[in-house]
Amino acid sequence: MPLLLHRLVWPPAAPPLLAGARNPPPKTSTAVHRSSSFSAAFPRLLHPCGAGRVEGSSSFDPATFEADRVRLDAEARAAMASAAASAEKGRDDPKAWKWRIRKRIWDIMEAEDIARNPRPVHHRIPNFAGAAAAADSLGRLEVFQKAQCVKVNPDSPQKQVRFLTLTGGKKLLTPQPRLRTGFFSILESQMLSSASIMEACTSVGVVKYGRPISLDEKIKVDLIVIGSVAVDPRTGARLGKGEGFAELEYGMLRYMGAIDDTTMVVTSVHDKQLVDDIPVEKLLVHDVPVDIICTPTQVIFTNSTIPKPQGIYWEKLSPEKLGQIRILRELKKWIERETGQMLPCGPSEKLPPTAQRR
Repeated sequence: MPLLLHRLVWPPAAPPLLAGARNPPPKTSTAVHRSSSFSAAFPRLLHPCGAGRVEGSSSFDPATFEADRVRLDAEARAAMASAAASAEKGRDDPKAWKWRIRKRIWDIMEAEDIARNPRPVHHRIPNFAGAAAAADSLGRLEVFQKAQCVKVNPDSPQKQVRFLTLTGGKKLLTPQPRLRTGFFSILESQMLSSASIMEACTSVGVVKYGRPISLDEKIKVDLIVIGSVAVDPRTGARLGKGEGFAELEYGMLRYMGAIDDTTMVVTSVHDKQLVDDIPVEKLLVHDVPVDIICTPTQVIFTNSTIPKPQGIYWEKLSPEKLGQIRILRELKKWIERETGQMLPCGPSEKLPPTAQRR
């Protein structure tokens, strides 16, 4: 099997890995330390204005933000549908098997009326009947109850998890959808009135009430809750909707020092999203496995042995993907300047519609 050469993770991690292998990178002490120079270099980057917010002011227009979000989501789903169709046509496409599993799950959820709004669930982290029950099971986990800060994805089926996090007096860390209007935001219950907590669990509410954080933020995340399209309870192998943002979010949290290998990763899904045909040997080094699965009927501890990603895998990021995510683009420039070393870049890909937003 050929070697993947010139792999460079940030923080620095491993020597070249076997293609497709999931060998955990050894610990290293050669990482460049984050410093105030990053904040000084990119002050506007670290606290960006979100969509619907007028730069230079504190005004926020929820209607503008929501209209922008809906439009961009529709464009992104169309781009994913096109990518899925292209993968299916190409027999040698390494991603084709992932799209086949995703489509099977999306089709089942719609055909059996398991899906819940927003519909159709294709090319989404699918909302499902019993999502609140799965979230309640997650909320009873010891690791959740002990957590002080929980990172939760911004998708519909995890809305109840975000609510339980805030009403439980915990810090909620959540990303801007597709990282397109900013980075992560922190919300705390003391920042909110009882009337605004439900709104704070939505994408609009995160921008309206959240406090943007930077890559220099000193924060410890005790638990990660992640959305899934399919997950294997035997191994903890997981598939998202195919855009790779969950992996990027995980990698950035590793860069920040907010999480490590011991940080538990939990997902909430419908029982129909449990599969047994995700080949672990085909997973890539940046794919994030899960430790616990919560469904409406059961809680599964996967005891996963799949190594967790160690940072940002720059050679997996195309120039177009970097073009979508300003904070990653500027971080790459900063690291290259500080180290005097050029970071690798992934192969070019068709520019998704979200990257064309001005």
